[in-house]
Amino acid sequence: MNSMRSNHEYGPDGRHPFEGGPRFEGGPRAGFGPGAGFPEGPGRPGEWRGRGHGGHRGMGGRGMMGGGPRGRGRARRGDVRAAALALLSERPMHGYEMIQELESRTGGVWRPSPGSLYPALQLLQDEGLVTADDSSGKRLLTLTDAGREAHAAAGENARPWEQITAGVPPVHKVLRDGIDQIATAARQVAEVGTDEEKAKAAQILTDTRKALYKLLADSE
Repeated sequence: MNSMRSNHEYGPDGRHPFEGGPRFEGGPRAGFGPGAGFPEGPGRPGEWRGRGHGGHRGMGGRGMMGGGPRGRGRARRGDVRAAALALLSERPMHGYEMIQELESRTGGVWRPSPGSLYPALQLLQDEGLVTADDSSGKRLLTLTDAGREAHAAAGENARPWEQITAGVPPVHKVLRDGIDQIATAARQVAEVGTDEEKAKAAQILTDTRKALYKLLADSE
């Protein structure tokens, strides 16, 4: 139960000890959960699922393309654990950095949620496969010798992101990059634009959203 959580699992500020990402005052952790980052509705930029609002194919879900067999953007049980061991075999990292790294290496196809990564990291620590250093204010994970042996024994699943992205069309990355670039441009207008420029930008975004939904509607 949430009221029974111990400081072993959560720090005095209510954050999971493996969380290491930036936090904005008065708002949620950057890049985590609904509403974080550019407002696209449920989910985060670059996350995919089969259908969105009104039955259209849309954004949201868990950071992978909906549907299809493995090798088309789908993760399976054990992939988060294997990915953590693989990343830590390269260098020490904190949890948020690992999420960002996996998202980057898969072109946005796979972004494990904190709810799937942090328990896996805690289990790896409990098993003696990783050690944790909190001295910097972030929980930095380092692979132990036993952890390196476990990574070496993983075989073909040692780098699961390569299997997850196998067969994903290159256009997915092009689209993902375009989404990120539009979000960056919109944020810049929101931060430094005049009221007139902001109003024009809002209309551009509205027109773009309508055009994208029309594209999907016309193809059905």
